[in-house]
Amino acid sequence: MYQHQGEDVFVIDGHIHMWDATEENIKHEGGEQFIQCFYDYHTGFTPDERQRDLDDYRKFTPQEVKEDLFTNYVDMGVYQPTHLHEFYTKGFNTVDDLGQTLYQEHPDRFVLNGRWDPRDGEAGLKELERQKKEYGIKGAKVYTAEWKGDSKGWRLDSDEAYEFLEKCVELGIENIHPHKGPTIRPLNKDAFDVGDVDDAATNFPELNFIVEHVGLPRLDDFCWIGTQEPNVYGGIAVAAPMALGRPKKFEEIMAELMFWLGEDRITFGSDYGIWDPDWIIEAIMDMEFSEETVEEYGVEFDLEAKKKVMGENIAELYDIDIEERKKQFQDDAISHEFGLGESYGAPASADD
Repeated sequence: MYQHQGEDVFVIDGHIHMWDATEENIKHEGGEQFIQCFYDYHTGFTPDERQRDLDDYRKFTPQEVKEDLFTNYVDMGVYQPTHLHEFYTKGFNTVDDLGQTLYQEHPDRFVLNGRWDPRDGEAGLKELERQKKEYGIKGAKVYTAEWKGDSKGWRLDSDEAYEFLEKCVELGIENIHPHKGPTIRPLNKDAFDVGDVDDAATNFPELNFIVEHVGLPRLDDFCWIGTQEPNVYGGIAVAAPMALGRPKKFEEIMAELMFWLGEDRITFGSDYGIWDPDWIIEAIMDMEFSEETVEEYGVEFDLEAKKKVMGENIAELYDIDIEERKKQFQDDAISHEFGLGESYGAPASADD
């Protein structure tokens, strides 16, 4: 468990993956372009000594995910699936990949989100029902630039998407996580435009829209939507590594988000495995707003605000009792495997 200034900070990584982009799984040249683009993001921001080889980067196993998250300050992870069946034979990062492995073994350590695509029609609605029945999902990741046949994207404010949002209301899947950020080759940048969130959020006040990547590079558009719609949140995955590599840019992004949305509607995500979480968490927790920023925006990124961003806000969205989880984690399988019990308040063993 991470500590800052002598205080515990419960970290819920709101954006994690476990993908397979091995050559055997790639069925379309877009699959190779996609993972190469991810790798460019990885090497562009990761400190030199922490960069992975491309071959190692192509696939993450359940054991690697556990080690990379829970030995690097993360207490819980929110899994965000991205199927990409047009590019990958078995899919890139599917609901069942984690659901039938890590979530099955450690349900208290992971939030498993589902996934839907309105172009799947009736079969997609039935699949969403299966995800809810089998895994009890409370959220869903949606990827509006995903290719399907001749289609290279869809809109969240379309009639077809509304049918799925209505189904989410019916099933109690309250948290919708649209990817609205930088494009990944060969997907189309405009298909990630944040503009379709506005109407959807207005028409579905029962749902929360956690906009992943805060609309980058359309931050202004996102902030204007977010300040209008109280059920819109900003997930800072992709912005987060800038805390180390582009600290002034990250300060600007966070100041805008806190000015427009407030500290209660911002959620942390490392975007693992594009990046490992530990150095990102350290950089965010060490960052302070300059006097000029505080004066201009009237907000401060103090310890209480950081605690909300790093875990408390996502805990609120997913009904996670942090104090209860800390008690559970004193003696759970993950803490036993990695020797973490004392960090959650467990007494030291007699062998120590």
